[in-house]
Amino acid sequence: MVVAMLVGMLALGPLWRLGFAAFDASSTMDRPDVMAMSMATSMAVAMSLWMWLRGHGAASITEMALAMYLPFAVLLVPLWLGLLSVGGLMTLGHVAMLGTMLLAMLRRRDEYTGHHRHHHRWSRRAVSEPAAEAA
Repeated sequence: MVVAMLVGMLALGPLWRLGFAAFDASSTMDRPDVMAMSMATSMAVAMSLWMWLRGHGAASITEMALAMYLPFAVLLVPLWLGLLSVGGLMTLGHVAMLGTMLLAMLRRRDEYTGHHRHHHRWSRRAVSEPAAEAA
């Protein structure tokens, strides 16, 4: 999941800048709150796609995406009040994100542990033997 999140930041990060530039709002990305939430969105989109490809359901994907946003959303208040630096926002947000993601995984422990071959959407077995999986 962490690799998918990094890919999301690298692939989608530049698109945020282009998008804001298209609306003549490039300086908006310089705001730490906008930067943090766009980064969380980039990570959540890539991770959600990866989870979907791995066969996770909508509820699990939604919970995991919310787990990624929650720390940043909570930390924005102290940032806006001047009680937290930008570096603190980024450090605490990413560390707390790993914790909230762990909680989301523990909530659906069976889905995140054990053998996952049946989860792959592109699995040859899932395509060729669907009845055997149901039995």
